[in-house]
Amino acid sequence: MAKEGLGHVRRAPGSMNADNPEDPQRQGLRERLETILIRTEKATSWDDEAGRLRGLVNHEGYVPIRTRLAIEDLDFLAGARADLLRFSELGLRLLDLHQPRDAGGITSDTAHPILRCRSCMWRWPCPTFRAMSESFGLPRSNVDLPESA
Repeated sequence: MAKEGLGHVRRAPGSMNADNPEDPQRQGLRERLETILIRTEKATSWDDEAGRLRGLVNHEGYVPIRTRLAIEDLDFLAGARADLLRFSELGLRLLDLHQPRDAGGITSDTAHPILRCRSCMWRWPCPTFRAMSESFGLPRSNVDLPESA
């Protein structure tokens, strides 16, 4: 693992927690976050371009090109790559923290043991994992999440 420029650690896809087999929900979310991270790392920063375009802002507050760029748009584009790198790394780190583990309780269904979150000990899937699944737009039909107890 090598350090990247913004303080995040670059990992190979799927390597964040190879000791436990992934369930399909977590694997889908991990793949989505890693795709965002990789695509963002490959993107060019708009920091320099936003600075040049800022000089072209007209008296109405827009850059006169085919699209209307407001000063707020340029501010967003200037920092978007760095922000998205940090955000996707945070998502991957949270995903590593919040993962299922066997709760160790007695159950009559040994094929489907009771699971709890390794980090917060809520019944799996925990509220953090649910929020991440909903926020990153995984289709509801692909993420079959039972209600927490």
